[in-house]
Amino acid sequence: MQKSRGRTGRKRRRKHFKDLPSDGVNYSHKLEYIQLKKWLKERGFEDNHLKPAQFSDTGRGLLTTKAFQAGELIISLPEKCLLTTATVLNSYLGKYIARWKPPLSPLIVLCTFLIAEKHTGERSLWKPYLDILPKTYTCPVCLEQEVVKLLPDPLRRKAQEQRTAVQELYSSSKPFFSSLQPLLTENVEAVFTYDALLWAWCTINTRTVYMKQPQKECFSREPDIYALAPYLDLLNHSPHVQVKGTFNEQTRCYEIRMDSHCRKYKEVFICYGPHDNQRLLLEYGFIAIDNPHSSVYVSTDTLLKCVFPGDKKRNTKLSILKDHSLLENLTFGWDGPSWRLLTALKLLCLGADEFTCWKRVLFGDVISSGNEAKALKLATKICFSLTEETQHVLHQISHLKKDNVNLEAQLALIKGLRLEDLRILQKSAEILSNLNATAT
Repeated sequence: MQKSRGRTGRKRRRKHFKDLPSDGVNYSHKLEYIQLKKWLKERGFEDNHLKPAQFSDTGRGLLTTKAFQAGELIISLPEKCLLTTATVLNSYLGKYIARWKPPLSPLIVLCTFLIAEKHTGERSLWKPYLDILPKTYTCPVCLEQEVVKLLPDPLRRKAQEQRTAVQELYSSSKPFFSSLQPLLTENVEAVFTYDALLWAWCTINTRTVYMKQPQKECFSREPDIYALAPYLDLLNHSPHVQVKGTFNEQTRCYEIRMDSHCRKYKEVFICYGPHDNQRLLLEYGFIAIDNPHSSVYVSTDTLLKCVFPGDKKRNTKLSILKDHSLLENLTFGWDGPSWRLLTALKLLCLGADEFTCWKRVLFGDVISSGNEAKALKLATKICFSLTEETQHVLHQISHLKKDNVNLEAQLALIKGLRLEDLRILQKSAEILSNLNATAT
C-alpha cells in the first residue's frame, strides 16, 4: 500500500476532512481508534484510505479518502488480525476445550473467548478490539418484552425463538463454564453470566464474516464458519451496493472488493445480503430505509381473519396451501402483493364449481375473471387490515415514548420498521386499487 508522504501529505488530509462534503465526522483522532490501528499494524494491516467516522444516519462506519472503482480492493485484513476458533484453541482456553465432552460448538467456543478476554481487561491481547465493540445491542433478543410485543407477528415469533435458543445455549454451557474456574480468581458464575453470554452471542451474530474453517475433532459437527474481523466490521450495510468478500488463500487475508464505484470522502458500504428489514432487525439489530428487499408479511392468523368463514371447502383449501408451503412467506412488497400471496388467495377464492381446478391455480393458470377479481379484493382487504394494525402500533409507540424515556431508542427502532411497513402497504394499496379498477 502507498506510504504517507510526510507532513505535507498529512496536512492535505486534514484540510480535506475540514471541508468534507459528507456528513461523516472523522474519528481517527480518538484514542481507541489510534490504539486499534496500532494493534492492527503490528499484525500486518496497513490502510491509509479508510477512516473511522460517525454518520448521522448510519452511526459509526468507515469513510474513504480516495475514490474506489468497481472491482477494486477495499480492504485486506491479514489472517493474524482475524479472531476464529483457531485463535481460541491456541489460547489458554485450548486445553479446556479439547478435553470437554460432549464437544463444544464453534459458536460457544468463540462466545467463551470473548467473555474471558473482556473479563481479563487491561491484560487482554485483544483489548484494542474489545474496546471498540458495542457495549449493548439492539437485536430483538436484547429488547424489553413490552417492545418485542410491538413487532409484526412473524418477527415477534422469530424473536421469541431466538431468545429461547440463547437461553438454552447458556443453560447447556454452564457446566463447561464451571470447568474454567481454575483460570479465575472470582466465582465463575459472576463472570460467565447470561448477560455476558448474550453480549458475546450478539457480537458474533452481528459482526462476523463468513469464513469456513477445517472441521476439528474437538468441536461438535456444527459448521465452523465464524470470523471476527477487527476494523473491517466497522463497514455498514447498504442494500444498494454489491461486494465480494472472501479469504484469499494466497495472500492469507480476508479481502473485500466492491462491484460498484464509491466516491471520495463518502461512507463505504458493504452488503450483508438481500435481506428485508425484518431479517436485518432480527440478525443485526437495525433496519435500512428504502430497502428494496423489504416486505410486509401476512401471518396465517391474519389470513384466517379475512378468509370466508362460511366456505365449506375452507379447511381443505388451507390444508392444500400448507402441503404446498403456501401459508408461509406471503408478502406485500414495493410492487404490491407477491405471487405467492396472490396464488394462495386465488386458491382460497375458488368457487364450489371451480375447486377441481386447484392444481391449475398452483401452476399460475387463470381459472376465471371472477376468481381473479375475488382474489384482488381479498388482497385489498388484507392490505387494509395490516395498515390499520400498523397505524395502531405506531399510536401505541407514541404513547409509550412519553412514559418510558429509557425505552426511547428501542421504540424508535420499532417505529422505523413500522413506518417502512406502512409505506409498503400504502404503495401496495395503490397498486391493488389500479388492478381492481382494471379487473372491473
